[in-house]
This record gives sequence, structure tokens and C-alpha cells, in this order.
Amino acid sequence: MKIALAQINPVIGDFGFNLSRMRHWIARARTAGCRLVVFPELAVSGYPPQDLLERRGFVENQQAALDEMLAAIEGIAVLCGVVTRHQDSGAGRPLHNSALLYDQGRRQWNHKRLLPTYDVFDEARYFEPGRQSVIFDLAGIKLGVTVCEDIFNYQGVEPVALGGGVQGVPARRYAADPLTDLLASPAGSPDILINIAASPFSLGKCGAKVEFFRRLCRRTGRPLLYVNQVGGQDSLLFDGHSLALNPDGSPAAMAAGFREDMIVVDSLLRSQSAGPEITCRNTPPERLALEALSMGTADYVRKCGFKSAVLGLSGGIDSALCAVIAARALGPENILGVALPSPYTAPESISDARALALNLGINFEILAINDIFTVERQTLGPLFAGLPEDVTEQNLQARIRGSLLMALSNKFGHMLLSTGNKSELAVGYCTLYGDMSGGLAVISDVPKTMVYDICRYVNRDREVIPANILRRPPSAELALDQRDDDDLPPYEILDPILFSYLEENKTMAEIAAQGFEAGVVKDVVRRVNINEHKRQQAAIGLRLTAKAFGCGRRYPITQRYQEDV
Repeated sequence: MKIALAQINPVIGDFGFNLSRMRHWIARARTAGCRLVVFPELAVSGYPPQDLLERRGFVENQQAALDEMLAAIEGIAVLCGVVTRHQDSGAGRPLHNSALLYDQGRRQWNHKRLLPTYDVFDEARYFEPGRQSVIFDLAGIKLGVTVCEDIFNYQGVEPVALGGGVQGVPARRYAADPLTDLLASPAGSPDILINIAASPFSLGKCGAKVEFFRRLCRRTGRPLLYVNQVGGQDSLLFDGHSLALNPDGSPAAMAAGFREDMIVVDSLLRSQSAGPEITCRNTPPERLALEALSMGTADYVRKCGFKSAVLGLSGGIDSALCAVIAARALGPENILGVALPSPYTAPESISDARALALNLGINFEILAINDIFTVERQTLGPLFAGLPEDVTEQNLQARIRGSLLMALSNKFGHMLLSTGNKSELAVGYCTLYGDMSGGLAVISDVPKTMVYDICRYVNRDREVIPANILRRPPSAELALDQRDDDDLPPYEILDPILFSYLEENKTMAEIAAQGFEAGVVKDVVRRVNINEHKRQQAAIGLRLTAKAFGCGRRYPITQRYQEDV
């Protein structure tokens, strides 16, 4: 029996669009002679629908659209993720996160049992967990279907911890073990394991999942089909990379990353696709990051109803990378880069920005802010009399730029992309209502050192980003001869400290024990803690690492907890 694994890029709540994508791949699967086509978790609604699930008509509208599609299906079975009503009359949440198998009018259901509430997840807010694991039957073949999290608590395989900033498969978090229950089902042990998922991307996570799945197949002696959502949804990025593994854990097929795709296998897991390469394990992290951020930018801008974007081009490394990503995501003809020089802007910053725009083929304009800056200082002069210039005057420049860029966004319908990196956002080296202005913070989860790595990857074949941008010391250019390391530790020191504190949750003492100066560690942590208010007012950013600022990191703004160094 041939089986198709189809990863789709849904739009949350656009049931007509999502089902049109499903119909497209159903037709492709039928043409390929498949008996079954498998789609991701919550494929009909898109994941995660969050509080839309509290709207009374959301589930009914989803079900009506799904019923209409299923009624027209002939000659092929469909397995997909849907939201269903909790039918028990007793207490509990009103909904399930469910897997539906539809075949010739017959419907079989399995409800997700393990509902994650850690990191970016909040499923227990909406869903009632399933009470048992159900074996599906299709043409005499027993299918052991799990929904995302349900498979990762399998006690027969140790968790995969890769370290080095790579998010592995975490330690078991639940008492229940749905996969073990399936393997011991009274209905008979499954012939094939299938996991439908909406598993968010972070660097290295795909490789960890593959390793976990390989161990699982070897332990159970069963083939595994894994179907993952693809596309950007707000800050979350879904990489696809759907996978088929043989019972010995060897790869049978893997779908593409960061785009819709379909792979076809048979029930004995003999691949019908091009080859068994596990692409996400062999791809340089810089390429994965570039592809993920490009996909996320394209989806966020377009799914929000925009077609074009504007960003400030300072002549620095961060705005250069954002321009590269934007041009890849939306097409260079849809990008406007704007240089906004002040009295402190070096001439080479303008020439580098112009050269970058020319290399990318994006539109380019210059709006000098000297006159506006002069007027604002004159206006504030009587109140500031006798006081020395300080960061206030620096922030005036950033806010002038933000105001002008927002005006261009309003007038021409461009989405404004902010260009700050994770290192700056972590320590507050950014200006509220200035350079933080925007609808999307493209690289807010990319540390500064990684920004350089990705830019070097961009330039691997030809000079897209002018070499001078990579050579010049980083500077906000808000004061005379200013450099970032006048106020911050060098990024080669700052970024490892931030990683240890933010992603590994190490104490200041543990970080200092790695060889960093205790006073520097204390100052970095202090800056992180006092700038929470800035981050919670920042534009939404794309999640690239295991711990991004945003929905997966929830810290109070008002707090006085202090650690000892």
C-alpha cells in the first residue's frame, strides 16, 4: 500500500485555503497511486490557533468545511489533524486536539493525550487530553497514530540531549506513555507508527528528532512515518522535514525543508522518492538559519496582508542581513531600503548601504535627519539648558529614524522590518520607539556573532554584502567615533555569557567559572534583567534558537530577584 506524507503551510482560521492545499496534495497522492495521504497536526485549522478556539463558531466552521471536502473524496483515505469537541458530559475542557482517519465514509479518531505547556506551548489551556490510545485499521493494516508530543514520552528510548546550544528531545515530562500503550493495545500491535506534528523549528532540533526516531524504530521494530507542518506562524517557524524510517531506523525518505512537499513510500517502507538523504543533519546551520528566517519573513508579511517591506539601511551588518532576508523572502522589487544619515554617520556607511542595495537589486533612498535633529534639540534646548549631552540625544536620532520609516510604511503600505539582533535586545542596546519600531523583528533571535556567520555564508560564492560591512567595527553611529564595545563587552564574550544565562539557565557563578570575569557577568545579567520592559514592547520576532525572547520566555517586568555571582 502506497502512503503519501504531505506537509502543508496553513493559514490559521482560513479553512478554505487550508483545505484547498489539502485537496491539491490529495490529488497528487491519488495520481501517484496512494491508498492513504497523511497531513500534519491541526492541518485544517493551522497550528497554534490559540484563543480563536474560544470563539463559538471556530470549531463549527472548521468542521463544516472539512465535511464538505471529505464528502468529495473518493478512492483514497485521509489522515489529518483536526479540532474536535469533547463529547463527555462530565467536567473537562471542551475540545480535543485529534487525529482523524477518513476512509470511504468511515471515521476513526484518536485524541492527543500529552498536552505540552512548556516553552512556546499552551495546549492544556484549550484541550482535554485523550484517555486512551487507539489503533486505526486501514485495509487490514494496523496504524499506530500519535499526535506530536505523544510519541516523545516513549520510555523505551532515552531522551536525546545534543548540547552546545542545540535543542534535543527533552527528558520525559509525563507519567503517561501513549506509544507504549499503542504497542500493547488489545486490538493488536500496530504494523506502522505514524506521528502527525506541528513541531516548531530551532537550530539543531531536526537532527535530534531524527536520532530519537531512529532509536525508536530500532527498539520497536516498526517503521515510522512523521509528518510535520511547514511555514511561519507569528514568531514560530515550522520546518517540515517530514520523514519515513525503516524498522531498523534507516531513512527511507525525507521531505524538503521550509516549503510544502510530499514524499511517497509503501507500507513496507520502500522509498518511492528521490533518495534517503537526511538533509537537515548535513546542512550548515547558517543555511538553515537563512532559509528559516526567509520563510518566516515571507509568511509573516504575506499572511498579515502585506506585499512589500521597508527597512533602514545603516551600512551595518544587522541591517545588511535583514535586507538579504527580505529580498529572498519577498523579492527585491518589493523591498525599500532607506539610509537615514545623521551628523555622526560616516560617509562609508552611506556608500556601503548603496552598494548593498545595488547588489541585492532592492530600491534605495536617502533621507538625511540632520535638520530634524537640529530642530528637536532647539525645541528641547530651554528645558535641557546646562545639562550635558548624553544618551538622550542619541535616542532622539533613533526615534527620528523610526518616525520617518513608519511614515513610509503608512503611506506606501510597506511592513517596517526592525533590524536589531538578539545580543542587543538582550542587554537593551536599542531604543524604544526608535530602532525597535516595526512590524517584524527579523533577526531578534540571532546573536551578533551568528549574524556575522550567516553573512559570511551569504557571501560564500560572491560578494553580496560589501566586504567593508563585515570588516568595520560595529557601531550605532549615534555619537562621534562611537563603537559598540565602548559600552558592551566584545560580542565574542557577550554572546557566550548570554547563551549560558538565557538558554542554559546557568547561574552567574557557573558562568564566571567558565572563565569570564565575574564583574562582566554581573553587569550583563543586570542589563538583561532591567530591560525586560523593552523586550515586551518590541516587535514580534522569529524564533530561531531553543530559547527566544517572546512567548517561550515569560519573565515579570517588575521584580527584584538577584543572584549571587
